[in-house]
Amino acid sequence: MTDATAHADQAVPAADSEPRRFAVVGTGARARMYTTALVSSHTATARLVALCDTNRTRMAVHNDIVRAHGLDPVPEYPAEDFADMLRKERVQEVVVCTVDRTHADYICAALDAGCDVVTEKPMTADVDGCRRVLAAQRRTGRRVNVAFNYRFNPVHRRVREIVAAGEIGEVGSVHFEWLLDLRHGADYFRRWHREKENSGGLLVHKASHHFDLVNWWIGSAPRTVFAWGDLFFYGAENGRRRELAADYERAHGAAAAQDDPFALHIADSDDMARLYLAAEHEDGYRRDRNVFGPGITIEDDMSVLVRYASGAKLTYHLAAYAPWEGYRVAITGSRGRLELDVTESPHTVPGRSETTPVRGMPAPKENTAARLLLRRHWQPPEEVAVAVGRGSHGGGDTHLLDTLFGATGLQPRPTHTDGANALLTGLAANESMRTGLPVDVARLLNPAG
Repeated sequence: MTDATAHADQAVPAADSEPRRFAVVGTGARARMYTTALVSSHTATARLVALCDTNRTRMAVHNDIVRAHGLDPVPEYPAEDFADMLRKERVQEVVVCTVDRTHADYICAALDAGCDVVTEKPMTADVDGCRRVLAAQRRTGRRVNVAFNYRFNPVHRRVREIVAAGEIGEVGSVHFEWLLDLRHGADYFRRWHREKENSGGLLVHKASHHFDLVNWWIGSAPRTVFAWGDLFFYGAENGRRRELAADYERAHGAAAAQDDPFALHIADSDDMARLYLAAEHEDGYRRDRNVFGPGITIEDDMSVLVRYASGAKLTYHLAAYAPWEGYRVAITGSRGRLELDVTESPHTVPGRSETTPVRGMPAPKENTAARLLLRRHWQPPEEVAVAVGRGSHGGGDTHLLDTLFGATGLQPRPTHTDGANALLTGLAANESMRTGLPVDVARLLNPAG
């Protein structure tokens, strides 16, 4: 892939005289952010015209959001009628929020129907899907934008500005450690993400955010990847060995889950109960499975080494069972070093609290603290003033929505190239964990090339 700085082929389109016509496919919890924006804050430039899902109950919950904002409900289409929906509702742009392994199917179908696409990260969950998306984009010339909301966090933008301005010189290395706490980390092991076939594992589903940040910060793309990873904490064997496991398959209705700090209690939330419990009769999907149960095929502790086209190196670590949540980044260059420390949750509180009324759900990041330190050669360290944005992902979601749905953008939209560069880092790491060998990213994407 080309370097992560290339955006000219997908500039933000000029505002049309009429709002652009959007459809949302995949109506789970994350998609509510897009549905809400399309029927409230961004109606001057964007209009929700249809919903699509395999589950009608979840679509109905999203249409309740539409009604709550004083609008008429939009048509609901089953997944098998996706192509018909695009044609009948004259859809111009599709927002893809489905299970990761199906992203490529909907992206390619939308592109071939003449639509542009916004997709949740990761762009897809496997190499074949990545190849198909890139081929469809080349074939059609349509836009594919990946919702890398962390790029729009003002703290991360400040890091980008300092590095791009040459304040630390040529980048030689990046160290990046990301910690998910016992509530947030556990949540990936309760739901469909726990199966690598669905999500690609945390190095694809979660770390694609982080790999994209590094690509963007240093203006380069991955070339060679090596990784180790284990299911160290969660899973049936670990639960038994450390005497952490409680005896239940799913938390709802299970007496053994009542005092389990790792259990998710969906019934604590009317919204979650409507979106998940009430929808189970259609597809059998259970959102609250036991994190120490069988069938988990993803890792919870991963270490990755990456060599970039620029020559820079990345050392990356992700742990999904930490006592606190946050991340540390250090970028070392020929003229100095930039260090970022972010605390999103200083410790994990079990049970209910004022900020976490739903037992088991991650705590909101309302008191995120960030410290950015610039260390130039031969000079004392300088603390750079940064302000964490309000709202989800340090304000990143708000700015992302303004860029995707507004008339103008805060910064260029992440493209299919950006999506592939981040995705391929995680996929190459998965392949390295499988084989025990370094992986050439270009050969992973084009083995015959």
